[in-house]
Amino acid sequence: MSNQPLLHTYQMGDLALPNRIVMSSLTRMRANSTNHVPTALQAEYYAQRASAGLIISEATAISVDGFGWANTPGLWSKEQVAGWRQVTDAVHQRGGRIIAQLWHTGAMSHPELRNGDLPVSASDVDPLQISVTPTGRKPTVVPRPLTKEEIRATVQDFAKAGLNAIEAGFDGVQILANYLYLIPQFLNMKTNRRTDEYGGNLENRARFLFEIVEEVASAVGNKRTGIKISPMHEGGEFSANEETLPVTEYAIRKLNDYDLSHLLLMGNSTDFTGTPLEALAGDQMFEYFRPLYSGTLIANANMDRERGNHLITSGLADLVAFGRAYIANPDLVHRFQNGAPLADIDWETVYGSDGGGYSDYPFHQPIEYTGQPASSL
Repeated sequence: MSNQPLLHTYQMGDLALPNRIVMSSLTRMRANSTNHVPTALQAEYYAQRASAGLIISEATAISVDGFGWANTPGLWSKEQVAGWRQVTDAVHQRGGRIIAQLWHTGAMSHPELRNGDLPVSASDVDPLQISVTPTGRKPTVVPRPLTKEEIRATVQDFAKAGLNAIEAGFDGVQILANYLYLIPQFLNMKTNRRTDEYGGNLENRARFLFEIVEEVASAVGNKRTGIKISPMHEGGEFSANEETLPVTEYAIRKLNDYDLSHLLLMGNSTDFTGTPLEALAGDQMFEYFRPLYSGTLIANANMDRERGNHLITSGLADLVAFGRAYIANPDLVHRFQNGAPLADIDWETVYGSDGGGYSDYPFHQPIEYTGQPASSL
């Protein structure tokens, strides 16, 4: 089974990957709850998965204002940089490659996570979602619109977090412009009611995204900068509308101008039936966007070995990202290579505070690590 396309090498920008299996970003809530510093437990967890061609870190807040999910890490303080350094060192010592996913939650945060202050967003529109607070899941609230000065400061926060990621030893960064968070809150016509240059038509609503891309790429280099963006249907104010696809198509076409490390595109993770995205269900998402993007494309969402190999063989993706499969299978590459069965997830321990259901999933068979460093930027 070693002839599988997933097991072929790939050159992603300046980073040589030994295979095309990517560990996608997985929020697991194991960071220090008070200072949001990654822990030795997280270093162990990521190092166990170092055989992946590439690891994308869990979503990591770029700033105090960007923080909005209990027990998740940050990248704005010296202590957080040091915490991440033990993670990246552990991954590199086992021959792996890891990039940091940069995150601003925007209106998905909650006053409980902000010392009573309202979360910020493009406009004062409640996204009608659920926020994860230290005392449990709670409905989101009406956020406060960012001023133009705060928008400019947030763009710089993304760039600073990118520099902190490189200082922490990451091999690059990925800008999170997906799901329900701040950048999509600007892109979405339902949550962006601004009348200045950041609102109105889709080009204006995408302005914030491209200011972030330009600043991060300028700070860390185009070849170290990637992005995660897709048209989504997530309910509430993020139910797909008539501009969900056009604004994403506009953004992805324009991203070609930046010669980035990669674009991670998600297939549908919710039911698109009866929505403006219905024609993009399944592999149709990748068939639609592959001709529009000329760089490295990573496919994600509901992937298994057969589908991943098919997407690469058919030219619809260059790399394939696996999320849930990596929760219970730290040695996923080995299992794919040998046709071994996948372990099942203990769903009750996916979110937690200790190693149970996190770093204690067994390997299919013991693996000896060579200690050889990964090819680096």
